[in-house]
Amino acid sequence: MTTPAIVPRWEWRTFGADLGQSGARLAALDPAALPSAPPVPAQASDEVYLLSTLVDSNVKIRDGFLEIKALERTNGDGLEQWRPVLKAGFPIPVSTVVAVFAALGLPPPAVARPTYSLDELIEELIDPEPRLLAIPVHKSRVRYSLPGGVGELTRVTAADRTLWTLAVESDDPASVIAAVRSLGLARTPNLSYPRALKGLAGLAPDGIGGGTADAGTQRVAVIDVGTNSVKLHIGERDGAGRWQRVLDRAEVTRLGEGLQATGEIAPEAQRRTLEAICGMVAESGQMGADPVVALGTMGLRTASNSDAFISAVRERCGVEIEVIDGETEARLAYLAVQAGAGLKDGAVDVFDTGGGSTQVTIGRGGQILAQFSLNLGAARLAEQFGLDRVVSPETLDAALVAIGSELGRLDGEPPPEALVGMGGAVTNLTSVSLGMTHYDPDCVQGAVLTREELDRQIALYAGLDAEGRRAIPGLQPGRAEVILAGALIVRTLMEKRGKDRLSVSDRGLRHGVLIERFSA
Repeated sequence: MTTPAIVPRWEWRTFGADLGQSGARLAALDPAALPSAPPVPAQASDEVYLLSTLVDSNVKIRDGFLEIKALERTNGDGLEQWRPVLKAGFPIPVSTVVAVFAALGLPPPAVARPTYSLDELIEELIDPEPRLLAIPVHKSRVRYSLPGGVGELTRVTAADRTLWTLAVESDDPASVIAAVRSLGLARTPNLSYPRALKGLAGLAPDGIGGGTADAGTQRVAVIDVGTNSVKLHIGERDGAGRWQRVLDRAEVTRLGEGLQATGEIAPEAQRRTLEAICGMVAESGQMGADPVVALGTMGLRTASNSDAFISAVRERCGVEIEVIDGETEARLAYLAVQAGAGLKDGAVDVFDTGGGSTQVTIGRGGQILAQFSLNLGAARLAEQFGLDRVVSPETLDAALVAIGSELGRLDGEPPPEALVGMGGAVTNLTSVSLGMTHYDPDCVQGAVLTREELDRQIALYAGLDAEGRRAIPGLQPGRAEVILAGALIVRTLMEKRGKDRLSVSDRGLRHGVLIERFSA
């Protein structure tokens, strides 16, 4: 007898102190929950979630079983697809302990037992680790049948607080989005249990709690609307002027899809990006960030219908996108690198390659000598040469020649002593080189990427279509179509600058905004 395959479900969830109106709408969508039908009984459960400051993994204990779910992917609408990877009863063996810590983004601890009960796991391994927290959660939930999926309204008690959460799940992402819109929640961000519980418990990256900022601190949100992805960074500046990360995430929305051919942002790309921005604005408000700054780059600089899109964002999301020029983009990126890792006294080049453009800054001793922006991005290049699929050696050569021509401005420039790369292509290439199952910005920051590793990855991507690339550990699924193009740009930049390796910066334009506009 064969075991049926587990199909990961697409999930959307929101939390709030009062979801009564939306909950009533949810009930109205379910014929079984109408007043003429018997009431749906609530199901209660007591669970324990294991939370990490490093990742947003779903690791919990329920009914005597330890369960791990991995985030498979996030689509352009912000829906998350979670895949069950482990379910084990207590006591658990050491191999399961290793799997738990891997899911929480940490190396396995030293163990003193062959097996662990729940109490032993928490008291001996979880509690001593300052980056982990075991939080008891009581739930009382009611489920509803929806077209193509299920809905859930749950009363959640954790960390001495009680909230409501509303969720929609389905194998079909379109069914989830349809249900969310019918509930009047299209502008509300998708928030998973791990992220919401970390906010309640004050367990956020770098020890910064979720929720509102404490007295004496400033919390600012920056949204970077790029050609391939939209990035949100929420930073908090303490009384001493130091910026700490509260939240940093990205959604691949492919704003520039088809832009090269038509000169316009396509309607579907507008919809995906608009919903991502609205969700990020709402999330920023929930976390107490004020102000919220939104910047647009190459895609919005070049599209003929940018003004209409910016107006739609203003009306629906309540934020004004400021479209910056290439030189400003390069300067902000350089500031982020300078603050994040420091720059050597010698000659240092910094480049930032994105979906629509590449910025290059030449500096010495931390001072900018020259900077320029090129209309050379991974999204445009992937469309031009069909690099989102299996690629022949001849096509690779043609793409490399075109990139080399675009970067001809660097010919004859003295080589730097060091090269620093940033942007989605560089960080994803680094994540793949490190074999990350969960992205850890602190591991990526300062990592080294070699030309040999780039050649290995280029050969790997060239032999796979986008679906095959999504199975590669460390690669963000939404970048499968553009990762080969990005790798070719990075490879050519290294060759032009005469370097066999580069240092990687996880910091970017959004971090530079905090430094330039909100630091004393």
